[in-house]
Amino acid sequence: MGEVTAQMVKELRDRTGAPFLDCKKALEEVSGDYEKAAEILRIKGLAKAAKKAGRETPEGVIASYIHAGGKIGVMLEVNCETDFVARNEGFQRLAKEIAMQIAAANPRFISREDVPESVYLKEREIMMAQVIESGKPVSVADKIVQGKIEKFYEEICLIEQTYIRDPKIRIRDLISSMVAQLGENIVVRRFVRYQLGESIE
Repeated sequence: MGEVTAQMVKELRDRTGAPFLDCKKALEEVSGDYEKAAEILRIKGLAKAAKKAGRETPEGVIASYIHAGGKIGVMLEVNCETDFVARNEGFQRLAKEIAMQIAAANPRFISREDVPESVYLKEREIMMAQVIESGKPVSVADKIVQGKIEKFYEEICLIEQTYIRDPKIRIRDLISSMVAQLGENIVVRRFVRYQLGESIE
């Protein structure tokens, strides 16, 4: 059907409520076929999850996980909308899986929105210096750095990380599929990770 335009992506996003990048990816997968793209989003549950994203989540669980013979410990708060879902086995299993993810992959933040601007700017400055030093022209350096920043977010942000049990999906996809399954908004609120012997900041 031709090139996927920003307007097409916007229309699909308005209709489904799914994130911009997911809409774009779905349209690209089916060469711009609007109905097929909407179907892809419905199947993945992304549209459903996005529509629930703003809803209040006063309930939930505190999950914990101890790893490597007591050398790493994680405590995590995951919220949902009702006590009924908080007691659901699938929801509690999700919280445990995310706690294990934190133990194994050591994220620093929950999402990219939580990364302080000072951290982003410092990282970008270092990356830019490295790219320029490697001999790349300034005209392409910015694009290369943007790609590196995306990779940086994937490493330090929990929901951007690839799932330790299945590298084909991200933690945000894991959460989205549970939102679609349970019909409630689910939010990772906070976590703490301790590693034996680490310095106390």
